[in-house]
Amino acid sequence: MHSRIGSDEAGKGPVLGPMVCAAVRAPPSVIPDDIDDSKRLDVSTRRQLQETLRSHTAVDIGTVVIPVTRIDDPRTNMNTITVNGHIEAIIDIGEVAESTDTIIADASDVSESRFARRIKTGLTEATDAAQYSQCTVEARHGADEDDPLVAAASVIAKVRRDEEITTLAKEYETYGPIGSGYPSDQTTREFLQRYTRATGELPDCARRSWATADQILETVEQSSLSDI
Repeated sequence: MHSRIGSDEAGKGPVLGPMVCAAVRAPPSVIPDDIDDSKRLDVSTRRQLQETLRSHTAVDIGTVVIPVTRIDDPRTNMNTITVNGHIEAIIDIGEVAESTDTIIADASDVSESRFARRIKTGLTEATDAAQYSQCTVEARHGADEDDPLVAAASVIAKVRRDEEITTLAKEYETYGPIGSGYPSDQTTREFLQRYTRATGELPDCARRSWATADQILETVEQSSLSDI
């Protein structure tokens, strides 16, 4: 059975926690029929699909967790971090690629061709990815919705990202629930405000380079001044 590789990420936009990139190599025929973009699946279904994928002998999986410190590094940017995350997840699959493999990535750049080209270049230049240097790389917007391998990678990345958030929730439980970590989540914003009021600074799990972090600091500062 001919295999392909799909890659995707979860957690690119949150203000809390890491981003996770995943890659899945398998014959498309072995991917469960009910696979879909992880955002369109409930938690239980994602977990069940992840277990099915990981238990199948024809499915190979690679993942990489991109920590907050790397996301906040002023020497880089989110586009580059995302490209490198896809590359690292593909390499993490291990010594299983063939030169005839096609890699399909969910494009996180406005230019699909540029995103694909950067992944191809990164794989070609990586000293530990010789087996991937001859693979064909494609990138498409919405590939996690219409390609089973990319959808599978989306599920793997999302489940791992959820696990990371669960760990953070336990670590910071003294300050109340942390929510999903997304800027639009009121629970997340309230957690950041509580923590910052109590400690005078943002938690280590916060992406300090995000505009939301600045807004929280400003809100807490203004609130403190009004109390004087």
